[in-house]
Amino acid sequence: MVPATGCQGKWIWKDSYVTYVISQSCVDLKDKACVEECPVDCIYEGERMLYIHPDECVDCGACEPVCPVESIFYEDDVPEQFKDYTAANAEFFDELGSPGGASKLGLIPRDAAIVAALAPQAH
Repeated sequence: MVPATGCQGKWIWKDSYVTYVISQSCVDLKDKACVEECPVDCIYEGERMLYIHPDECVDCGACEPVCPVESIFYEDDVPEQFKDYTAANAEFFDELGSPGGASKLGLIPRDAAIVAALAPQAH
């Protein structure tokens, strides 16, 4: 996953732009309303937070308004304090690849480095 050439502020994973990002307020909460709302099953469950697959997401935005802690942002709207989560969402899939749907995998017992390094989050 690298910054896209010529597209300031855009991150690319393989050949797909990262468009929706789940941020820190999801860590240790994982409400999953977004998972239920997603029409393409592209929201994967890590050990401590959820991640949107940049290649499988169809950019419909259905996940964003149902998140009870407002943790999901369109990439251009990610607040400055959560910018590292754009890279973290893509990093989560570096090893996993594109399995074609989250529901068949269930919980994936790992997280992006930034998430794994966080102290437990109180909600």
